[in-house]
Amino acid sequence: MNIPNLLSLSRLPLAVVLFVCIHHEAWLLGLVVFCIAGITDWADGFLARRWNQQTAVGRSLDPLTDKVLLNGAFIFFIPVPSAGITTWMVAVIVGRELLVTGIRGMVEATGAKFAADWFGKLKTILQFAVIIALLLLLSMRSFGWLPATWDAVDSIYRILLWAMLVATVGSGLQYCWKAWKVLK
Repeated sequence: MNIPNLLSLSRLPLAVVLFVCIHHEAWLLGLVVFCIAGITDWADGFLARRWNQQTAVGRSLDPLTDKVLLNGAFIFFIPVPSAGITTWMVAVIVGRELLVTGIRGMVEATGAKFAADWFGKLKTILQFAVIIALLLLLSMRSFGWLPATWDAVDSIYRILLWAMLVATVGSGLQYCWKAWKVLK
């Protein structure tokens, strides 16, 4: 256990706190907790590379804790009507993660490396951005801070949500294609 791995591991209790915040509609606190979790996601990779502390544990722990945090958040947002996150969207998000994790395991069992690429990283960045934007919008609404351009702000959130879904599907298809080329 090194500091980068402890930062990765810290996202699990942060995820639990986030889920409680979403359930109890504590949007601003949820936003703060989620931003802290996002900082730990950036910091663990940065420090692991900078201090040359990349480990097999960290290589698995970092994406696992990301999946718990992000997938769990999307699941907890399903019953929030103004979130606009439906069950089919969450099924696509979670299904992609399970598929890619399974494929990664099969490919790496052959001895080949199967690390995240730019498209997968874009998908993760967009997932973080969607959750931050949603928590920010819900916080603003709960405090009555509705700008005159609320419809425009909401439209930007919806575009971000759809861009994230496109990146989720696209990166999943790209991983399938890359795995097929390695495994054939």
